[in-house]
Amino acid sequence: MIQALMVKHLSAKIGLAAVAFVLSSPLAQAQSAPGSGLEPKLEAELADGGKRESELRAFYAARQYRPLWIEDGVPSEAADTILRLADTARFDGLSRKALRADDLLSALRRTRSGSARDLARAELALSRTLAAYVQGTRIARDSGMSYQNSLLAPVVPTIGSALNAAAAAPVLDDYIGELRWMHPIYAQLRAALAARALDPVATQLVQLNLERARALPANPAPRYVLIDAAGASLSMYENGRVVDTMRVVVGKPSQATPMIAGELSSAILNPYWNVPPDLVRDRIAYNVKTKGLGYLKTGGYQVLSDWTDEAKVLNPAKVDWAAVAAGTQEQRVRQLPGRSNFMGKVKFTFPNNLGIYLHDTPDKALLKEDARQASSGCVRLEDAGRLGRWLFGKTLLPKKGAVEQVVPLEQTVPVYITYLTAAPENGAIVFREDTYNRDRTQLATLRSAGRGSR
Repeated sequence: MIQALMVKHLSAKIGLAAVAFVLSSPLAQAQSAPGSGLEPKLEAELADGGKRESELRAFYAARQYRPLWIEDGVPSEAADTILRLADTARFDGLSRKALRADDLLSALRRTRSGSARDLARAELALSRTLAAYVQGTRIARDSGMSYQNSLLAPVVPTIGSALNAAAAAPVLDDYIGELRWMHPIYAQLRAALAARALDPVATQLVQLNLERARALPANPAPRYVLIDAAGASLSMYENGRVVDTMRVVVGKPSQATPMIAGELSSAILNPYWNVPPDLVRDRIAYNVKTKGLGYLKTGGYQVLSDWTDEAKVLNPAKVDWAAVAAGTQEQRVRQLPGRSNFMGKVKFTFPNNLGIYLHDTPDKALLKEDARQASSGCVRLEDAGRLGRWLFGKTLLPKKGAVEQVVPLEQTVPVYITYLTAAPENGAIVFREDTYNRDRTQLATLRSAGRGSR
């Protein structure tokens, strides 16, 4: 199996001409009984490893020391894929040295001897490299993602967990080649980067977005929502696959939608819109001063005493709107449900400390624009009803006359808001405008850390 693949991947893609040395081996014609007699050799090799090999030894002991990567006396297709990933680890911000890529290549070369000892050592070298690669790619770094629940963050697996996941894969080579332990966006970005020659600046930009994709768990839940603020789009995932998408409006540059991970917990039908304090200062107070108090009644606004649930409705004529406009007095204002309400008919909440949520909007014109960074930070939905049906399995209808009707989800659904200025699309990479000017700062961080070297 490994002959054609090592020629294709190693000679053509990474230029390791020495691999031909392996392929001329008589071992390529060898046929062995199941296990190839490697079990005793694997056990002996691991026994010599001491404590530092304890996790690896536990993995093999649990499978009676049966090899994972050696099939019929030769390294499998998956072995070739591991070597290719290790040799191109610079795309992941990892070093070949840390992954012991040279040691792995040497171990694979020595398998031409056909000896059980050399096969066993190659088997273990493959497991060490794969485990180190999985752990290295699973570490989320410099992404800017804020996790509102630690359970939503990516998990760096143990050596045993990484190898057990691989061993459980229906098709081992597909699992390794498609980086199934990563979010699909990461694997697609990396594949496109590895397959195309990009200039240094573009390469660094893709690597920066790989860091952002690295912050997304591979399979956080059977269902989850992913919002890309740079692309102003929302995707609904089921079992690791996109089942629906829609356009969204996200924050304007001065009020950027943050990268945040939370759990959608409820829908609120006929919601109030609690106007953000800066908009009360800059918009509401200005309109009251120029148009009079009738502006509040026409727009369906109420003035409240404070931000608690027990807040009382105030007479707006008694508010010092000049002080509010000057920013010396903060005033709570909310908009009643109705056709002009900026929340539309429904908003979807997820607990977070940044006041971000997803909501309907009566203004659909912006959703037709290509550039849709125009909100005050929250996410306006192209079709809130469709998202509601996907989340709840039914059409959400408010009770007659009900205001702020809370409909809880039986099981919360994770939501991830990211920012991809380089994104995979039909096997290629699409570059987007850095509306929030985040790339420059994060690229400087990557350069200072020496990412992409080696």
